[in-house]
Amino acid sequence: MQILGIDVGGSGIKGAPVDTETGQLLAERMRIKTPKNAEPEPMAEIVNQIAGFFQWKGPIGIGFPAPIKSGVAMMAANISSRWIGLNADDLFTRVTGCDCTMINDADAAGLAEMTFGAGHGQPGTVIMTTLGTGIGSAIFYRGVLLPNTEFGHVELNGMQAEHIASDAARQREDLSWKKYAKRLDLYLKLMEGLFWPDLFIVGGGISKEAEKFLPLLTLATPIVPAQLLNQAGIIGAALAAQKRT
Repeated sequence: MQILGIDVGGSGIKGAPVDTETGQLLAERMRIKTPKNAEPEPMAEIVNQIAGFFQWKGPIGIGFPAPIKSGVAMMAANISSRWIGLNADDLFTRVTGCDCTMINDADAAGLAEMTFGAGHGQPGTVIMTTLGTGIGSAIFYRGVLLPNTEFGHVELNGMQAEHIASDAARQREDLSWKKYAKRLDLYLKLMEGLFWPDLFIVGGGISKEAEKFLPLLTLATPIVPAQLLNQAGIIGAALAAQKRT
């Protein structure tokens, strides 16, 4: 099945058509910068632009940086507070004229990795963590997703974890890889002690440079970089839409 996958991020909105049977992008992805303040209507219009670029008329899956329940955004950590309580599914469907399906962005990335990437065939408990503007999370047990976890907001050294261990924090504070790895180690050890996972998968744009920080971590749990890199959110969003059709 061919579905347009959209990955909505704090810095960019990306999309491409996906073959959901193989996980392959059917065209080079299109990326547009997230509008200032990340307000609902401007963001919906960018998704419409991406759909128009691909001349898309079919179903659309959208990975979104918030917990999503029945299409409604439940919070807004790195986007406008106007999203809270808004039926994002209805908004995107109205603006694009296509049947849209919403899913939390980290859940989308996790679905992709469990289906086609580093988590494929993995038994037990797998935690996917996406390091970008914030920290996204997805947890799976025997391949089944527990949706809408927000592990990036757990307390770490008196602050929300994503404020000190996200890739944005690394860049903002110009941290060396060694210093950043110490912070990430603290966060992942907290997750390790709470859930005793069998595997960690690290995604987000930073996963392209995994060799610079993953070897510096001291976890007991195996940890691997995401295999689908910055395509995971797009692929997983399409998979979520496929499940709904």
